[in-house]
Amino acid sequence: MRRIRFNGTDSKNGGCPAVHEDLDSGEIIVQGQSVTAPHDIAQLQHLGPGDVAVAVPRELLVNHGPKEMKRVPKLIGLDEFGRLFETFEHSAWHLETRQGYASDREDAGYAEFLASGEAPMDLDSDWCQNILRQTTAGKYVGRVRVVDASPTEGQRFLLSYARCNAATGEDARNVWREDADLAHLPEEDFWLFDSRSVAVLRFDEQDRFHDVEIITEPVEVLRYCQVRNAAVHASVPYDQFATQLAAKE
Repeated sequence: MRRIRFNGTDSKNGGCPAVHEDLDSGEIIVQGQSVTAPHDIAQLQHLGPGDVAVAVPRELLVNHGPKEMKRVPKLIGLDEFGRLFETFEHSAWHLETRQGYASDREDAGYAEFLASGEAPMDLDSDWCQNILRQTTAGKYVGRVRVVDASPTEGQRFLLSYARCNAATGEDARNVWREDADLAHLPEEDFWLFDSRSVAVLRFDEQDRFHDVEIITEPVEVLRYCQVRNAAVHASVPYDQFATQLAAKE
């Protein structure tokens, strides 16, 4: 079964034509109007059995097709990644899709959450103090967290911790995984800075954060901007989401 990612469309109403990519093989899948007229088919060369020809505007391939044979990832260290939260100009936005994070489980506040059911408000931490400085300066910081139908322990911790996120001025939101799937959100964690660069976070099988890939290619950044917009549209503020969760239990 293919893992297919939507790369983009120039359609103004969200329909054809569009470009997709097979994440495993790297193949590009073009969606457009079928070329079926016998006279047109007769002019095509090398159209084999089972092949289908489609017509798309030239601009679609220019805007959303691959620009190189293979993109070489640009990786940065954790110190450089941390500085991005101090130097962004107007906005920083995060999509969280994992069922849990090793860094949360290793935090002292996690044990407090397990004991009391409520995450601590660590507003004096370096992270919270910096985000508060940024939002006080008028910058936007937001995130959408994806939550399973039966939330994991880690997801419940983050939902409780969202009180702290909101207290620093963050726009903290949540979305059910079913709704995230309907909105075609990718299963990856990333930060989007100033709608100009993307930091994709990489984790190992134990949920440990190990490196960051920076993406600045405009077409790729645009795709992540579209993901952000879809995620915000599909999600609700964390406190409203907590009420939904309580009603289900």
